[in-house]
Amino acid sequence: MSSNRAGRCSIIAASTLLLGACHSSSDDGRTQNPPPPPPPPPTAGLDARPSNTTCVAPSKSSAGGTTIQLQRVFQTLSFDQPVAMLQAPGDDSRWFVVQKGGAVRVFSNSANPTASTFIALGVNSNEEGGLLGMAFHPDWVTNRQVFFSFTEFDPMVSVVARYAISPSGLTAEPATRTNIIRVPQPEEENHKGGQIAFGPDRLLYFGLGDGGGGGDPYNTAQDTTDLLGSMLRLDVDGGTPYAIPSDNPFASGAVCDNRVHTNAANACPEIFAWGLRNPWRWSFDSASVTPDLWLGDVGQGTLEEIDRLERGGNYGWDCREGTSAFGSPAPSCSTVTGLIPPVHEYGRSLGTSVTGGYVYRGSAIPGLVGSYLFSDYGSGRIWRLAPDGGGFAAEELLDTSLAIVSFGQGNDGELYVVDISGGGLHKIVPGSGGAPVTPVPAQLSATGCVSPQNPSQPASGLVPYEPAAPFWSDNATKERWLAIPNGTSIAVGADGDFSFPNGTVLMKHFRVNGALVETRLLMRHPDGEWAGYTYEWNAQRTDAALVEGGKTVGVGSPAQAWIFPSGNDCLTCHTSAAGFSLSLEAAQLNHAFTYAATGRSANQLATLDAITAFATPLGDPALQPSMPNPFDASAPLADRARAYLHTNCAQCHRPGGVAQVAMDLRYSTLLSSSNACGAPPQAGDLGLGAGARIIAPGSAASSVLVARMSTRDAHGMPPLASSIVDDAGVALVRQWIDGLAGCQ
Repeated sequence: MSSNRAGRCSIIAASTLLLGACHSSSDDGRTQNPPPPPPPPPTAGLDARPSNTTCVAPSKSSAGGTTIQLQRVFQTLSFDQPVAMLQAPGDDSRWFVVQKGGAVRVFSNSANPTASTFIALGVNSNEEGGLLGMAFHPDWVTNRQVFFSFTEFDPMVSVVARYAISPSGLTAEPATRTNIIRVPQPEEENHKGGQIAFGPDRLLYFGLGDGGGGGDPYNTAQDTTDLLGSMLRLDVDGGTPYAIPSDNPFASGAVCDNRVHTNAANACPEIFAWGLRNPWRWSFDSASVTPDLWLGDVGQGTLEEIDRLERGGNYGWDCREGTSAFGSPAPSCSTVTGLIPPVHEYGRSLGTSVTGGYVYRGSAIPGLVGSYLFSDYGSGRIWRLAPDGGGFAAEELLDTSLAIVSFGQGNDGELYVVDISGGGLHKIVPGSGGAPVTPVPAQLSATGCVSPQNPSQPASGLVPYEPAAPFWSDNATKERWLAIPNGTSIAVGADGDFSFPNGTVLMKHFRVNGALVETRLLMRHPDGEWAGYTYEWNAQRTDAALVEGGKTVGVGSPAQAWIFPSGNDCLTCHTSAAGFSLSLEAAQLNHAFTYAATGRSANQLATLDAITAFATPLGDPALQPSMPNPFDASAPLADRARAYLHTNCAQCHRPGGVAQVAMDLRYSTLLSSSNACGAPPQAGDLGLGAGARIIAPGSAASSVLVARMSTRDAHGMPPLASSIVDDAGVALVRQWIDGLAGCQ
């Protein structure tokens, strides 16, 4: 039991809730002992903080054309997992923000508002469930009706319910609930869809995903006797609890309000369109008097798509993913015809989870009027689709570091984005120029971050560091440095994550068989946005050239495929939920490192503290969290395996992360709270069978986590920037899982 590990427990013990976790043992077998007495003050590895005037992230620039930028609005407010924002029809004075956990917050449309609770509902917010949608009745001013879409326990069922707005208009009254429709869900807790909205036809639309799991395991999306995988259209004024619109494609059938039709020969009359995987955010063009419905449908692992829904349309899932044939289609796909292709699709080099938006009908940005704006939750990019000779041309407008879960549209037609990770609301406003221009030099030697005479060496203002649990990088060895501008400092959060100032540059060299192959720069620009850039070394190793858009080359002997990530790939892993810098956190740096400048070996936290790199002194490193090197056999097996998963998986698999499966693989999370141990797979079992679990205690052979780590095909993890399986990492995790007796 190391003193570092014990230091971690002493910090956790400060919380009454987790005090018991640091007594004798944890639920995943990691040993826990009381902390030893603090050691003597450690020696610093550097004498002073180096001056850094050259390695500073530059401002972004732009060329001509229509551009946008994001402006944080209502800055006095922050929300807990916001998933939607909207205004009531005809009421410009207020905004409503829907929070996944079940509350709706309301506040005035003013500069410095305060928020109050409009309603708080008890929901099942596991994984992709929760309070997911809200819609005011078109006549809400007179009939006082508002509708909510949410999942609740049963064990999980999707519900649309109607509520009455109080006479004051300040709240909705929970006791007035009237269920409109209940749709039982499979055991998987993803692909619930959940948005609701009234169309210009005054009918209520309700989007449902295929129910979860990889590859539509229940074959719901192509089954019109099942409500899942469809867009529903209901007349909530014409019957109790609803009537079927007469022009719905299967209007003559009996209702399927318990999800599945009792007569397998009849289609569900609630269905408006089908063949959807997970319709995540959709909207009607507010300028159209007939329903012009634009929808983002999240892909499995290859393509994200934008659809324009028509009544009676089949949009292909799971016969197709986008325009490509899907590898494991439903049996009915062999005979199905008339599939409607998306109006736009994009691959995983640009993002991982589409977020549908709106057709812009505001006045602040004339060049965008009539364009459909959408985003990607994983990459943070915002695009537009502009009419182009009968089709639509895609143009990237902005690359952000936000986890954009939804757009909002004001009654004035202006658009907003909702950041589920940061909890903020941002308005889309005119940009200062045109399309973004790469702000970094074409040659590494000109960046100011390396010695111009010998670019393999860092500039004098950089500080080296080494994480305890490094990322797997296809057998490459790495050297790492950080650079912050003079006069700035690093803030350390309560969880030990570092928050870097604007202007920060993080640099990493990659070597294969000792030869420099790539250097990556992760920068926080003066506007606060992070961006990644990568350079490819020439054959002489005298300099490196900027690689734009990513590429794959052969390196080393024997040759291996080396993947240069695109800028989007960088931000797919370097997420806001993970603090962007990833391995720069207290637990990762709480160990000794030998500093070449002095030849001294010293604790890295103590060294950064001594050279005043931190905004607030950390003090004794023994009182800070720590984690072991995964391949240090002297450390407990459970600690090593969890450290490996923390580094290689938890940047996406954590609360607010961009992964489509809501696990929490952070080192500090108890195994029983990870949503992984004993949990059924949410994205397919990879052929492991009915007993498959994400982590199956005592059986690595039944663990989908191990199966994904063991391949580099479309089902493999990590999903990008690696072409070689980490055999040692797989063996480590396999050994740990085989030794687990349970999840408690």
